[in-house]
Amino acid sequence: MRRDIISSIEKELRRYKGLAEGAMSQLGESDLVRLSPGFDNSIVTLVWHISGNLKSRFTDFLTADGEKPWRGRDEEFVARTVNREELLEKWEDGWRVLFTTLGTLKDDDLKRSVTIRRQPTTVCDALHRSLGHLSYHVGQIVYVAKSTRGAAWTFMSISPGRSDEYNEHPARDISR
Repeated sequence: MRRDIISSIEKELRRYKGLAEGAMSQLGESDLVRLSPGFDNSIVTLVWHISGNLKSRFTDFLTADGEKPWRGRDEEFVARTVNREELLEKWEDGWRVLFTTLGTLKDDDLKRSVTIRRQPTTVCDALHRSLGHLSYHVGQIVYVAKSTRGAAWTFMSISPGRSDEYNEHPARDISR
């Protein structure tokens, strides 16, 4: 069972999950519901949306439409206040469904057809669509967290002005 491509996609999905978690870990509970200037969604709202999307898309992935009738997408964008534990539980719920489904796939499945919102697409295209969707929203989470933390932000990648140092020692963490 070849899983080279599926494993590559999964690795990238896990990287984005880690980036969002690193950003959220830098915030206090009250910051998680905060709106940044010019941005309508809090991190809590983004987590609810990401989780709802992942659960809908990857429940019965190969056999049912990815937009489930039980999803309630519009409710994902309703402002809510939750504690960190509730937020992380919701976050993990969506990712658990995704990674469980990915664990069942092999590279031969990439050409199979799945349906999203009554539109047929390949498994490969559906996975790339989800990767793009997640990277978009993870970028928003990082943006909101960074704008909230300001100068106290801890970079999760190469810190500004440290590219040359990183290029000399790429395996070392120089984010600080």
